[in-house]
Amino acid sequence: MQSVLQYLRTVWISPEYSASTMLMEMLLIGLVVYVVLRFLQGTRGARVLQGLVSLLVIGLLVIKVVADQWGLERIQVLMQPFLWIVLMTTLLVFQPELRRGLMRLGETRWRRIRRSEIDRIARPIATACGQLSKNKIGALIAIERDIGLSGLTDLGVRLDARLSPELLNTIFWPGSALHDLGVIVQHGRIAAAGCPFPLGDIEGMDRTLGSRHRAAIGLSLDSDAVIVVVSEETGAISIAEQGQLHRPIPIENLLDELRQHIARSAEPIETGEKQPVSEDELTA
Repeated sequence: MQSVLQYLRTVWISPEYSASTMLMEMLLIGLVVYVVLRFLQGTRGARVLQGLVSLLVIGLLVIKVVADQWGLERIQVLMQPFLWIVLMTTLLVFQPELRRGLMRLGETRWRRIRRSEIDRIARPIATACGQLSKNKIGALIAIERDIGLSGLTDLGVRLDARLSPELLNTIFWPGSALHDLGVIVQHGRIAAAGCPFPLGDIEGMDRTLGSRHRAAIGLSLDSDAVIVVVSEETGAISIAEQGQLHRPIPIENLLDELRQHIARSAEPIETGEKQPVSEDELTA
């Protein structure tokens, strides 16, 4: 016990460092850990990383104290290659999370959706989803926000068409060449259709979810997009965001729900009244 206390005093109380310098170092380390854990929140990697960090901190502390106490020089020599092995293993285990981070760094844009654009995006989608839900036609629509989805649009069929309920209904109509995959909305326009979304696989996911819902969750983990799903089996409408699937959403509430989800990254705006929408308009 005395060895542990002595080691902690050496770490925290050193004549070479002032209190302010040590505090800044601790804050920087804490910030890095917080950013990593916040980034992995909602994925399998979060709990694994927490366990790994705890194990490493406790293990290295014990090894350092024991080696100093008993003069075990070989253990201290072996610590450095052991840490390299742990680092390489971590890179392999967290490959999906690292890929997601690189994607975010490479595609993050500083343009945010203006509040004035929200209704122009949400209303046609809500109307189309209401009609598709009534007819039990499956749909998968992603609304791009801060993180670009250009990599996915390149895999689909580029349209660059005006966003309208009629076009969305045509795309997802059974038998069409594009109805099985996803539509991406960029800058208030339908950028592409027939886009394959990454399937989500997170801890605690309902295994009864179909491929559309899993794709919506997967894309919401890889980006900050808002994804709307219409179930082909039940006609139920869901919204996926940040790895969470919100369902079922009543048709009459869909427009307001879409506005709220999209507005979370919107710029501060001029005030304005919402235009009301009726259930008849959504299901017409």
